Amino acid sequence: MKHITIKDVAKKLNCSVSTISRAFNDKYDIRKETRDLILSTAKEMGYSPNPIAKSLLKQCSNQIGVIVPEFTNSFFPEAIIGMQEVLLKKGYQVLIMQSNESCVTELENVKTLENNMVDGMIISLSLETKNVEYYKNLISQGFPLVIFNRVSDELNTHKVLIDDYKWAFFATEHLIYQGYKKIFHFTGPSGLAFSQKRKSGFIDAHRKHRLPVDESSIIETSLMIGDGERVMEKLINTGNLPDAIFAVNDPTAIGAMKMLKKYGYKIPGDVAIVGFTESKLAELIDPPLTSVAQPTHEIGRTAALLLLEEIESKGIFVPQTVILNGRLNVRESSMKLK
Repeated sequence: MKHITIKDVAKKLNCSVSTISRAFNDKYDIRKETRDLILSTAKEMGYSPNPIAKSLLKQCSNQIGVIVPEFTNSFFPEAIIGMQEVLLKKGYQVLIMQSNESCVTELENVKTLENNMVDGMIISLSLETKNVEYYKNLISQGFPLVIFNRVSDELNTHKVLIDDYKWAFFATEHLIYQGYKKIFHFTGPSGLAFSQKRKSGFIDAHRKHRLPVDESSIIETSLMIGDGERVMEKLINTGNLPDAIFAVNDPTAIGAMKMLKKYGYKIPGDVAIVGFTESKLAELIDPPLTSVAQPTHEIGRTAALLLLEEIESKGIFVPQTVILNGRLNVRESSMKLK
């Protein structure tokens, strides 16, 4: 069923959106007959005004909602610290919610924040989120929304991310320069944009150096340590071990390392490993993990600044996609032993 917006009501009555808005907000310059017609038509069409948009016309709550997939990965807590650094100084309270990688929970979180009349939201999409129609409707009604890290190309709003393709390319090329030939990629879920971009970087680095890439060298997994363990154990049991692995993120890389060590394999002597995210565990694990460092704190700060800009613009803004730079931190896990 189509979601009815204020624009649909305006089109039906051949009048402006501002006229419809003034009718719902009981402005004195709207005649009673016109207001009654607008309200009755809107009711027939199934339209009800967005409670957040309506409250913004009257007052601000000075609250910002933040929704992230999970907290076990240090990326999200560190990004939130960056957001709070900006928002708290501006007098905003930050309401933080977790989707637990569930699209259902994510939508429930959004609606809870709506009911709390937040002035805007910053969101990183869950693994399951494929349908973004609800977000499109929020954006079409002028609700301030910024998405970061896990973004959707379907949403015409501010986005903050790293150049996943470029840094996946560099990470793979680092392994090639170390002399590794048989390199596998543990790619993330295919529905995530960053998974696709990191996989493309992996493939193109091979093409540049004229190294073959076949389907068996690209293995889809999820994003947790246990996922890396399961994939790695399967490879060990089948006897199909690579020389090196580029993992979609640090948790899957660390899971692979744990399983290799459990079975007595040496890192990097038998298998070299590179991750992506630069989690706190990257330096603590033995051997230390080579990883692409994301400017996590700056991602959070930038997302917050863009949201404030959108709130202050009162709907007149040009959506930006801000791509921040990364860094490859080379450690022992990927160095070719002499």
